[in-house]
Amino acid sequence: MYAVIKTGGKQYRVAPQDKILIEKLEGSAGDQVQFTEVLMVANDGAVDVGAPLVSGATVVGEIAAQEKAATVYIFKKRRRKHYRRRNGHRQLLTSVTITEILTGGAKPAAKAKAAAPKAEKKAEAAPVTLAAPVASSGSDDISLIGGVGPKMESGLRELGYNTFASIAAWTADDVAKVEAHLKQKGRVAREEWIEQAQELAAGKPPRAKTDKARAKE
Repeated sequence: MYAVIKTGGKQYRVAPQDKILIEKLEGSAGDQVQFTEVLMVANDGAVDVGAPLVSGATVVGEIAAQEKAATVYIFKKRRRKHYRRRNGHRQLLTSVTITEILTGGAKPAAKAKAAAPKAEKKAEAAPVTLAAPVASSGSDDISLIGGVGPKMESGLRELGYNTFASIAAWTADDVAKVEAHLKQKGRVAREEWIEQAQELAAGKPPRAKTDKARAKE
């Protein structure tokens, strides 16, 4: 027994226990899906062709997995126009195992519920702790450090770094943890935050003001 179904704008010849790869369907692995657009059903030599669909016919399947097709690259070029565009696309697909082909308005068999496995208590990951900032009785305007905008300043203060001295005392481990928290890998060294903090802690003017003064000269 087999049937021809339509889904995702394509037609598929299916039989029980067949596995097909079709356009993405909503659901997760193990969910039951029904295809009601059945174009033809063949059973023991008898063929029932729909006009366009076979009345009362349904094909039932079970989602095996949600997958992605291989990447397809689209490249466009216009000669002598300095125009080139390259894009990629991966089509979302669903792998379905066909379980039943029903006719005459029959309803699919109820799927037996699998016994829920006992939930294993997962060990909670230990929270990442940053090195304690240098104690300080006050708070500095750390936005004077070049590259520390409002978002970066907020992130630093969340970690407890409110003074130039606390930033100037960072170790390599502190830098790695701060950059991970701010999601700005390599920024501390690139913009010399530690060196700038040391200069500001020593009473020197911000580099931005120094650069402007040099530009005027």
